[in-house]
Amino acid sequence: MRIATLRLCAAIGIALAATAAAAQNATPATAPAASEDPVRSERAHVTYTVQPDGSYVEQHETELKVLDERAVEYAKRESISYSASIQRFEVIEAYTRKADGRRIEVPKSNYQVETNDGREGGGPAFSDIATTSLIFPDVAAGDTVVLSYRLIGKQPMFDRQFSELDSFSNHRYAGDVRIKIDAPAAMWAQHKAWGALKQVRDETVGDRRIVEWSYQNRAPAKSKRTDYSVYQVEDFPGFAYSTFRSYGDIARVYGERALPKAVPTARARKLADEIAAGKTAPREVARALYEWVSTNIHYGGNCIGLGAVVPRDQDFVLDNRLGDCKDHATLLQALLAAKGIEASQALVNAGNVYRLPEIPVASSVNHVINYLPGLDLYLDATAKGIPFGDLPPNVAGKPVLRVDQPELKARTPAYRSERNRQRMTTHLTVSEDGSVKGKVAVEVSGFPAVSLRGALREMTQEQARDLVKNYFQSSGLVAQGSFRQDDPKPLIDSQNYDAQFEVAQMLPVPGAIPLRPMFMNPQPVASFVSSANEDLSAEGETACTGGRSEEIYRIEFPASMKVIAVPTNLSIESGGLRYHATYSLKGNVLEASRVFEDGTPGPLCTPEYNRAFQAFAKKVLPNLKSQVVYQ
Repeated sequence: MRIATLRLCAAIGIALAATAAAAQNATPATAPAASEDPVRSERAHVTYTVQPDGSYVEQHETELKVLDERAVEYAKRESISYSASIQRFEVIEAYTRKADGRRIEVPKSNYQVETNDGREGGGPAFSDIATTSLIFPDVAAGDTVVLSYRLIGKQPMFDRQFSELDSFSNHRYAGDVRIKIDAPAAMWAQHKAWGALKQVRDETVGDRRIVEWSYQNRAPAKSKRTDYSVYQVEDFPGFAYSTFRSYGDIARVYGERALPKAVPTARARKLADEIAAGKTAPREVARALYEWVSTNIHYGGNCIGLGAVVPRDQDFVLDNRLGDCKDHATLLQALLAAKGIEASQALVNAGNVYRLPEIPVASSVNHVINYLPGLDLYLDATAKGIPFGDLPPNVAGKPVLRVDQPELKARTPAYRSERNRQRMTTHLTVSEDGSVKGKVAVEVSGFPAVSLRGALREMTQEQARDLVKNYFQSSGLVAQGSFRQDDPKPLIDSQNYDAQFEVAQMLPVPGAIPLRPMFMNPQPVASFVSSANEDLSAEGETACTGGRSEEIYRIEFPASMKVIAVPTNLSIESGGLRYHATYSLKGNVLEASRVFEDGTPGPLCTPEYNRAFQAFAKKVLPNLKSQVVYQ
């Protein structure tokens, strides 16, 4: 099952959204779709001037031409984010160039600077990321917005080190792209370009070495690809430049700054004793400390990036109950050390990169987690709601840079898809007018349960009380009923819940209905075949997982109704996939059972595997769409 097509807990969102429908009208501004081409990048020049200490000046020159009125709102606003603690932002020039050649400058009054992380009263102590936005005046179709600016680095991310990586879409117009890196000749570096990006210069001038690349894509090919859950940077035109000789070097220089912050303070030792009171087994002590950090330290600030490679002091994080990923990892390491449990930190990509690029670049790893050698466990205390011993899907099955063994080629364990299981039992009693009395019981485990429990933790008592009513109300039905669930607060990977309901005139009489979950459901059988009719011709590798879903139905129709058709039994199996469905009509009582077993190992699926899965799904889909017909 491709992760991109799995819609966990959608029903909860529907039920809760009934009280906040007005928010649905708020649509954020986004870049237009590539295939529409309402804007065009005519020029994008970037120059990095690197100093011996690793600090650098980054200068950008861009020209964006507006081809269609649809893109005016998008093109007239440009936002640049940077590390305010170690970078200074300067606009060199900014103006609208009208189609007739007139130049309209962006006035200073059209600059807006945000210097905190968006929290009320926030500031650099919580995030050093600042954003300057410029509003270009009098923009219309046919105009070009021109911006030139520089970011002046006050200090390096890592001492005497510099690395940069970028890639460009094959499916976007690029009139003139140029990248130049001007660095000290004495600073060792390696670099590589791939795809249509061409190296046009590599020479030493005095004590400086200048490397330059160029790229054009004036006839972009259209793409049908929609799933970018896996991104391999070398699949697109791009470059990498780095003074790091290996990824191990990145782990080492991070550790040089971060690990001294993980030495437990007296306060951390006292807190660790309080949290782990009564526990002696290392695993149980580690579990208690992990759960405390995960549930008590909220996320705030930026993680790995310019100005953000040194964790904050333990007292600061504890005073504010707030920190980014390196703060979570550092505090947890300190608490573990206070109880004599060895722990280290590891760098990982928390996005859609599952294979690190050949050239070691610091930005390839953007997240920090912990590793416990004695228990051979990876822990991510930043991710909320994840049970001890598990990792969130975005860091599972990925290469990691372990600070304790920098050169070790290690990977986090992939999530075992057989743990994703659900069993749903539905009993319905239908009245002559189509009203329904019913009860649904669901047992779910694995990541669907983790995700579900995360959503249920946010639900208030009032929302829980009205959940049944609101769920059916979102479909235009009048209902009443009750909802019961296990306590969702503990960090575990299983959840049971049930609901009883009475829904007025739910079914058409006479009529036909497909068999499907009648109440919210995190992993319905249908979710496994949702890609049956997608166009996979342009898709590459995807993030994926498997699981098992079982649905059991018992529907009692009134004596005055006659059931004249039910779906046909079906049992098929192929390549680790299995679907088994039976339908039995005894008088006016229909009993049905459906089981879909998906043995997809994950975390990655090849295009060939996805096409084979889709072929299987196409065989199952008609059975799921078959209806029960009655009159």
